[in-house]
Amino acid sequence: MFDWLRRRPAPAVPEALWRAVLAQFPFLAARPAADVAGLRALAAQFLAGKEFHGANGFVITDEVALSIAAQAVLPVLRLGLRWYDDFVGIVVHPGEVLARRTAIDEVGVVHHYDEVLSGEAMDRGPVMLAWSDVAGAGAAAEEGYNVVIHEFVHKIDMRDGAPDGCPPLASAAARRQWLAVMQSEYEAFRERVVIAQRFGGDPTWLDPYGAESIDEFFAVACEAFFVNRRRFEAEFPGLAPMLDRFFSGAIAP
Repeated sequence: MFDWLRRRPAPAVPEALWRAVLAQFPFLAARPAADVAGLRALAAQFLAGKEFHGANGFVITDEVALSIAAQAVLPVLRLGLRWYDDFVGIVVHPGEVLARRTAIDEVGVVHHYDEVLSGEAMDRGPVMLAWSDVAGAGAAAEEGYNVVIHEFVHKIDMRDGAPDGCPPLASAAARRQWLAVMQSEYEAFRERVVIAQRFGGDPTWLDPYGAESIDEFFAVACEAFFVNRRRFEAEFPGLAPMLDRFFSGAIAP
């Protein structure tokens, strides 16, 4: 795997391999030509610095790794790979993973439960992805769903501590402004999800998992923002400009 990356100077991603990935994920191919070229170059740098591991017998091929890399670098296309410099490993499972969880409630009672995961980002640790969800990202873009972008946005959120729906920003004032917008959008979305799930209201276009917490709302919003910008902008006209400013580098530290 990655024999082409071991040559020096590091070459571009092979043309046939790149075309195969663009064909599988049309939301990448549909971006402006300059962005597509930038993604290709940044994905090669990403692959040179990360380590992929297949779990449960899953085999990491060049196309698997490049498919993940091309989606992972989309949020940092203008921010740079330094945003991902706190980890090296990416673990890929063939399908969803059943994780055993433990939680303590407000009165101190311990609860054990199982959670089905299609991805997970660990603070200063690896990213886990289910290939079944990654491979389906082209078709899922219509619904605003993308597990790779979701988990890598969590990594961005975690760079200044526990995930809280706000990435690192240049000042306390910028952080307050960001959270004021994000909290307002999150609460409005959570209300729509509650109405849909409990009272028979119209289902939300955005994944209702975003109503779990403000950090999940941030990640869910970002995946939709990157893979179906037109629909996201129509659904969240107040949030799209703020995400634009951050991911363009205009308000990042």
